[in-house]
Amino acid sequence: MAIDPRSHTPVYVQLADFLREQIEAGELPPGSALPSEARLTQEHGIGREAVRMAISLLRSEGMVNTVRGHGSYVRETPQRRGVELPPGASVIARMPSGGERRAMQLDEGVPVLEIRDAKGDVEVLPGDEVELTRPPTA
Repeated sequence: MAIDPRSHTPVYVQLADFLREQIEAGELPPGSALPSEARLTQEHGIGREAVRMAISLLRSEGMVNTVRGHGSYVRETPQRRGVELPPGASVIARMPSGGERRAMQLDEGVPVLEIRDAKGDVEVLPGDEVELTRPPTA
């Protein structure tokens, strides 16, 4: 894929789209390292800041994580656990606070699910580890 510097789409978005396509196609499987910033800069003929912005965009989408001094990696898909919603419960998806992110050890870009039961009690769960289900109806 060639980055088009004359396109109306910013070059960092073009690079993020290219990397996202590789991840979704399995060419960059979970756990694999993204090419280095220097390699992406050289291969695509764009500046280092554009490469950093592309990786940051993918990180904010929860597709990659970055380990300082080691590079960026395609996120592993966490094992999902079923959580049954009690009758009368409501769910809100939102981004976590800094404290919630640290306490739950969430990667950047991963939302939380705030589950409020009929009594008003609230439980906050990592959005990428939970599959919400309804109880069977009689």
